[in-house]
Amino acid sequence: MTSTSTEAILADRPRLPDEGHVAAAVADVVAQRAAHLFGLMGNGNVHLISRLTRRGCPFTSARHESATVAMADAYYRATGNIAAATTTYGAGFTNAYTTLAEARIARIPLVLVVGDAPSTGPRPFDVDQAKAAEAAGVVTLVAGPGNAEAITHRAFDLALQTVQPVVLAIPYDLATAPPSDPLPLEPMPTKRAWPANPGDLDLVARLLTAAKRPLILGGRGMLLADAVAPLLHLGDRLGALFMTSLMAANAFNSSWDLGIAGGFTRLHRLDIARQADMVLVVGASQNLFQTRYGTLFPAETKIVRIDNEPDPGNIPSAEYIRADIRPFVEGLLDRVATATTTTWRDSAPEVASPAFRSSLPSENPEEFGPDGRLNPRAVVAALNAILPSERSVVMDGGHFIGWAPMYLSVPDPHGMILVGSGFQSIGLGFGSAAGASVARPERTTVLVSGDGGGLMGLADFETFIRATRRGVVVVLNDSAYGAELHQYAVKGLHDHAMLIDEVDFAAVGRALGTSGAKVRTMADLQHLQNWLATHDEGVFVLDVAISQKVVAEWMVESVAAKG
Repeated sequence: MTSTSTEAILADRPRLPDEGHVAAAVADVVAQRAAHLFGLMGNGNVHLISRLTRRGCPFTSARHESATVAMADAYYRATGNIAAATTTYGAGFTNAYTTLAEARIARIPLVLVVGDAPSTGPRPFDVDQAKAAEAAGVVTLVAGPGNAEAITHRAFDLALQTVQPVVLAIPYDLATAPPSDPLPLEPMPTKRAWPANPGDLDLVARLLTAAKRPLILGGRGMLLADAVAPLLHLGDRLGALFMTSLMAANAFNSSWDLGIAGGFTRLHRLDIARQADMVLVVGASQNLFQTRYGTLFPAETKIVRIDNEPDPGNIPSAEYIRADIRPFVEGLLDRVATATTTTWRDSAPEVASPAFRSSLPSENPEEFGPDGRLNPRAVVAALNAILPSERSVVMDGGHFIGWAPMYLSVPDPHGMILVGSGFQSIGLGFGSAAGASVARPERTTVLVSGDGGGLMGLADFETFIRATRRGVVVVLNDSAYGAELHQYAVKGLHDHAMLIDEVDFAAVGRALGTSGAKVRTMADLQHLQNWLATHDEGVFVLDVAISQKVVAEWMVESVAAKG
C-alpha cells in the first residue's frame, strides 16, 4: 500500500468555487486583519463573502447597504479596532455612500470592500465608483491578479495610518481570476512626526501656571495618542477642571470632569466652564457643536489647541500648535510644578459633589411638556438609573440627540456612539447599534432614536434584533421631524411635511419578536424595569410619546447662531 502526500490529495480534490482567485486572496487578508465583516451579498462580492463564511470568519449581514458601513463604523467606535464592510457594485455601493461619507468626516479607519465595473469597461448600470468615493474624500485601491493580497494589506495599513476609511474595489471580471506573479507596490509614505517645539512648550507651561482657572478639554485625538493619563496628572498638578468631546466622553473618569463640551453640556456645568481663564484643547476639532456655535467660552478666554493634524480654523481666536500629542503633554509635565496655592478646585468644590453630578434634569424637571406629552429631559434622566450601567449608548441623528449625552452616563468613551452626526444624517441608528452589539456583546446596547430616523432605517431593525444579545431601543417619538420643526416652523414655514403620523415602534418591535411598551407617563417606565429584572437576553422597545414643545439646548444655540 502506497502513501499519498498531502499535496497530491489537495491536487486531486475538486477546487471549491471560492478558492484560488482574486476574491479569495482578498478574503483571506480581510480575515487576518479584521475580527468581523459586515456586509450585504450581491453579484460583486458573493465570492468574497462565500470564502469568508466558509472558513468561519464572523459575518453579520445587513438588510440595507447603508447599514454595512454603519455597523463597521460603530464597531470601531465601540472597540478601537479596525473593521471591514462589504457591498456589491453599483446600487450596493451608492446605497452605502452616506455612511461612507460619515466615516470619512468622523475619521473612522475601516475598509469597505466593493465589487466594481469590469476591468474591460463599464456596463450600462455601472457608475464611476472611484470618482464618487474621491468626491467624499475617500481613496480607492483596486485588487487584481497581481496584487490582491498586497493591496488588501495596503488598504488596512492606509486606513490605520490616515485614520480614514479606504475603499478596496474588485472589478467584476477579476473576482474569479487566478492570481499571477506579484506586482510590486509603491512604498507607502511614512506618517510625518511633529516633535514638540521647546519654545511652544515653555509658552503653554507659563500660560497654564499663570491661569487661575485652567480647563483641559480632551478629544478623540487624545485617546488615539494615549494621552489621558498624563493629562490627568497635568490637571491634578494645576487643580484644573476637565471637559471632553462627545467621542471622548468620560475619558478622564474624574470627579472634576464637567462632561461633554458644546451643545450637550448641562447648564449648571456650562456656568462653571465659562469661568475658565485658560483652556488647553488637546486632540479635539473644536467644531461648531463642540464650541456651542462659538459660545462655549467667553471671547476673553485664552484658548490653546494642540493637535498633530492641520488646523481646521474652527476657532480663529485660538492659538494652534501642531505637535504630536503625547510627547507635547509629557513635555508640559516636565515644566509644570504642582500648585502651592489654592486652585480652581478649592473655590469650586461643588463640582465634585454627588448633587452636581446627578442626572436629575435641573434644566426642566417637569413630567410633561406644554402639549401634555412627556418631557424628554425627565424621561432620559430617569432612564440613567433604570438602564444597566454597563451599556453602549448608540444614537441616531435628529433633534432628540440633545438629551442622551446630557443625561445618560457611559462606562468609557467607547460607550458613547453617535454615527451620523459628522455628515448630519439620520436613519443610521439601527445599523450602528447592531455594530455596537457585535463589538461589545457583554454590554447592554441602548439605541436612542427619533421616529423620523427610526422609520428611515427600519430595514435594519431586524438586523439589530438578530445581532444583539441584550438591548433596549428608546424611541423619543414626537411625531415629527423635530429639527426642522424647531428651526423652520418657528419662522413661519408650513409644517405639513415636518409632521409624521404617530407610529408605535413598540408594536413594530413585537411584530419582529421583541418585548416593548408605549410610554405616555413616567409611571409607564416600570414596564422596562420589570423586563430588565427578568430577562438576561433579548430586546425591549420603549416608544416614548415626547413633547413637540420641548426644545433641546443645542437646537436653541443653533437657531440663535443662524438667526
